[in-house]
Amino acid sequence: QVQLVESGGGLVQAGGSLRLSCAASGRTLSRVAMGWFRQAPGKEREFVAAISWSVGRTVYADLAKGRFTISRDVAKSTVDLQMNSLRPEDTARYYCAADLDTVWPQPVRDEYDYWGQGTQVTVSS
Repeated sequence: QVQLVESGGGLVQAGGSLRLSCAASGRTLSRVAMGWFRQAPGKEREFVAAISWSVGRTVYADLAKGRFTISRDVAKSTVDLQMNSLRPEDTARYYCAADLDTVWPQPVRDEYDYWGQGTQVTVSS
């Protein structure tokens, strides 16, 4: 079992920044990949970025490249998503997810075993 709790969402103007954080607990995370996904109203949940816990290998969706950075703090068991140059189309609920028993971060939603409740990000124009 893995428990995931997201924080850091909020309301920001276009061009601004937010830093989301996901606190993980419940088991050792050595062979785990952590991902961030987002879902806007009426749309499918889509991949944003992922990172392998052990070596920090990362993968990004095109929507995130150059603007978002995923990182992990092994000592704190947290995974952060730094989001810069935010746009109104980034408005969504952002979810943290854990993919167990892997060292490869995957951009595929169905690969993930545990999900947090999400945190809302709203970008005003």
